[in-house]
Amino acid sequence: MSTTQTPIVYADGIGPDRAALLAEEFGIRTTAQFLEHYPFRYVDKTQFYSVAQLTAAPVEVQVKGQITKIEEVGPPRQKRLVATFTDGTGFIELVWFKGAKWIRRSLKLNTPLVVFGKVNAFNGKKSIPHPEISAPALSSETQSALEPVYSTTDKLTKKGLNSKGIAKVMKALLRKELEHIKDPFTIEFAKEHGVVSKKQALFWIHFPSSREHLEAAKKRIKFEEFFFLQLTQLRNKLRNKSAIKGYPFAEVGQTFLNFYNNHLPFELTGAQKRVVKEIRADVATGAQMNRLVQGDVGSGKTIVALLAMLLAIDNGFQAALMAPTEILATQHYQGLKELCEPAGITIELLTGSTNKADRASIHQRLQSGELHILIGTHALIEPTVKFANLGLAVIDEQHRFGVAQRAKLWKKNEHPPHVLVMTATPIPRTLALSLYGDLDISVIDELPPGRKPITTHHLYEKNRLKLNGFMQREIAKGRQVYIVFPLIEESEKLDLKNLQEGYEQLLRDFPRPQYQIAVVHGRMKPEEKEGEMQRFASGKAHILVATTVIEVGVNVPNASVMVIENAERFGLSQLHQLRGRVGRGSEESFCVLVSSFKLSNDAKTRLETMVRTQDGFEIAEVDMNLRGPGDMMGTRQSGQLQFKLASLTQDGNILNWARGVVEQLLSNDPQLNDQNHVPIKEHWKALYKDQWGWNRIS
Repeated sequence: MSTTQTPIVYADGIGPDRAALLAEEFGIRTTAQFLEHYPFRYVDKTQFYSVAQLTAAPVEVQVKGQITKIEEVGPPRQKRLVATFTDGTGFIELVWFKGAKWIRRSLKLNTPLVVFGKVNAFNGKKSIPHPEISAPALSSETQSALEPVYSTTDKLTKKGLNSKGIAKVMKALLRKELEHIKDPFTIEFAKEHGVVSKKQALFWIHFPSSREHLEAAKKRIKFEEFFFLQLTQLRNKLRNKSAIKGYPFAEVGQTFLNFYNNHLPFELTGAQKRVVKEIRADVATGAQMNRLVQGDVGSGKTIVALLAMLLAIDNGFQAALMAPTEILATQHYQGLKELCEPAGITIELLTGSTNKADRASIHQRLQSGELHILIGTHALIEPTVKFANLGLAVIDEQHRFGVAQRAKLWKKNEHPPHVLVMTATPIPRTLALSLYGDLDISVIDELPPGRKPITTHHLYEKNRLKLNGFMQREIAKGRQVYIVFPLIEESEKLDLKNLQEGYEQLLRDFPRPQYQIAVVHGRMKPEEKEGEMQRFASGKAHILVATTVIEVGVNVPNASVMVIENAERFGLSQLHQLRGRVGRGSEESFCVLVSSFKLSNDAKTRLETMVRTQDGFEIAEVDMNLRGPGDMMGTRQSGQLQFKLASLTQDGNILNWARGVVEQLLSNDPQLNDQNHVPIKEHWKALYKDQWGWNRIS
């Protein structure tokens, strides 16, 4: 919420030293930023308790009564001041461990007092250490205030800017600045949507006189934060559709129909059919498509992407699929080649490992138009890769690519190709609307029929013998096993030690030649990795021991067991992705989470969630609640989500409400020229001045 950009040094009670510290500790340089330093909680001094009601708890309580006795107790070097306090319903001790002389002089016996603090219990005695003591308030108005509590630091506290010091400066600043604050919402607009004015919200967020006023202030500030993010997202989306010319795929031609009717190896799910229809509607309009397809592990995103590519081919265009790793690109290529070649569709793979002769052939066939589909890694965006007519770019696991990398695909044709981005990482709706609000979003929320649920167990280290017996029985049935060790980026040595020790133990428990074990980790050369992966994929190795390099892009239908060692070290998203490596065949599959006994509360929640559910979207919600939206999506995107007050985990209803208001606003007044909307436009330009020409691939 911006107001005047006056440097904070000029605010009453600040000065150069405090201003320098505010900038250093909190990045606060202007009065506007200081006013946005909202309290993180409030002390409710509206309620009084009796001494008889008091119990030890982490919350502050307030009691009226009087001191009947004051004494110093304890050995000379550990003396503490103890005052006996009563309100007629019982007695409680007030205790000070420091400043006894000064405090004793200020205390009066048998005089009405208000005591405020947290109650402790020790050896059956209740006490309030270092309480605040004041005279009873003379008016009900003073008693009904909710006191703000502000974040501060040791350095600021030493300069007099503890919570109370910040509140004092804030009150003075609000009195001075409130009249100068510009409101992006007119009185009519605010009234229409049921929010208070900005001035009122700012005053009430800092100094609410009631819970109702505080809630009204929070509602307005959160609504405004979501409103302007959604305005940016939806305005870009609108501009994409109206201003960026796309290639119309008007035909559903012979390539698509022949494949769909004669070569599709299974019936599409209802969710897949729905998403294909959404894509067909997009590419037929002549506007450039920007669509995100989310689907859980195994939901069939790739076949949907292939059908979209066939629409491009039927209309005289080529298609490209870019994946973040060579393993994943190769897997896409192998899977799609099996489907495409019988239908007469030409497809090739281009990665860093492609040899010179094959590369030259691919470049030539791509430029001549003979090649329909090119699958690859970052190699696709090299300047030497020239398409005859690129009409559709599919980007898999898109969050692993930077904006600049994705934008290079746009320049492969005269007009930007249609863009379909896919992710197997389910994203909670609130996060999707915030990160990808300028994309159309499709969700494949249905798994293909016949896929059996994966049974998930949590075992402790002591159950190792039981686990080994289980793996041996599965291998005896002809199945294969993954064993994954955690990747701790800060300590590759520790990773390899863990993996090496685990591997050596396995050799003792699963001796050769009866059992064959393959090993894959990040320090191996690509050809070594590929060789070991092939041993496992071909069935020559019974067990694959790996770090998380197999998280995405490994498809071995015969593997029915996933064992995750030190599972407490993995994030929920990783655990879910790893579990998705099994359950790809017709046999029952298992995921075993092995952990130590020492588990944090968050680790317990993660493991319990994995055992309880396989719904990727439910898992993603839990993940977001545990980690927060910024951490969940990585540092690159978290900058978009730096709200001062709004929370994606708690305020989804306000986000949906704000998005609905913005959608209605832009449908009625896309240029924001209405007299009521001009202040919104001006505030928006100031707020997002660096993103006014925001890149249109989200």
